Amino acid sequence: MSQDKNSYPGVMGENNPLHNNVYGPPQPGFGIAPPNYTPAPVQAPYPGQPTPYDQPAPYGQPAPYGQPGFPQGGPGFGQGPYPQMPYPQGPYPTVPYQQPAQPGFPGDPNTSVGDGYHGDVPPSYYDNEEFTNSGFEDKSIRQAFIRKVFLVLTVQLMVTFSFVAVFTFVDDAKLFVRRNPWTYYVSYAIFFVSLITLSCCGEFRRKHPWNLMALSILTLSLSYMVGMIASFYDTETVIMAVGITAVVCFTVVLFSLQSKYDFTSCRGVLFVCLIVLLLFSILCIFIRHRILHIVYASLGALLFTCFLAVDTQLLLGNKKLALSPEEYIFAALNLYTDIINIFLYILAIVGRSRE
Repeated sequence: MSQDKNSYPGVMGENNPLHNNVYGPPQPGFGIAPPNYTPAPVQAPYPGQPTPYDQPAPYGQPAPYGQPGFPQGGPGFGQGPYPQMPYPQGPYPTVPYQQPAQPGFPGDPNTSVGDGYHGDVPPSYYDNEEFTNSGFEDKSIRQAFIRKVFLVLTVQLMVTFSFVAVFTFVDDAKLFVRRNPWTYYVSYAIFFVSLITLSCCGEFRRKHPWNLMALSILTLSLSYMVGMIASFYDTETVIMAVGITAVVCFTVVLFSLQSKYDFTSCRGVLFVCLIVLLLFSILCIFIRHRILHIVYASLGALLFTCFLAVDTQLLLGNKKLALSPEEYIFAALNLYTDIINIFLYILAIVGRSRE
């Protein structure tokens, strides 16, 4: 069974003619010599015994290479040094690295983040075309904003109609306001200053303790004015006006929720109509006529009903324009003044009609 395997041509190397025919003789320019898979000779463990089958070198110990021109290891498996040849080094490109554009974030990457909605001073109104495609987080913020606004609005309306009930059902309160008409003008001045402050000072109405204090002062002053006006009408007229106002406001809010028409685009037209209504009110001061006053009150109720629809859609945020979630005081103020104006105009219509 024992045969001399050195008589066979090597599997690879210079002794293999197939290897030389295909690859050619070994070139001296290679930095590292290819390995030789020819088994290394194994010495007999004891003198005088035949050599066992040729075994490969033990694991972890290198075998000498069988290539000519390179020093071979001795019997102790000493390995000669490999020939050292420098690798060719080419010049690397020195073009500055250009950061690739991130998907989903078009525009200049150096643009400041504070230029948009989350800046130091967020706008009261902003373009909201992509709100319906926004994520769950934006919708949850909008829902929390709506709940906060309606909570503030509910407190305001409860305070106002409590004043109305007191000035309507308590005779002493009616007698007091009729004897002291100057209190109406004082409350009107306080209301006007508070309204201008909350409407024009954006930074002030976003500061937490002060915005609520200013809104409370405005609510108390306007509640006193509404209660004082209601004291000049009989009880049935006031109750009818409160009921009609509740039905109208509830219907308008539901219509604004379900309507596909964008009322926010008509805000400029409504402001022009408001200026015309103010001029009409000046005319009604000098012309005392019942029919003219009913027409004026009807136009005012219709105009502020449209304002209520616009402000409701601005609050919901499902149209082109929307209120910023930080403007809950401003949103509550808009809805509150719309409802109070609707109530006063309906009260005037019912009162003039019953005369």
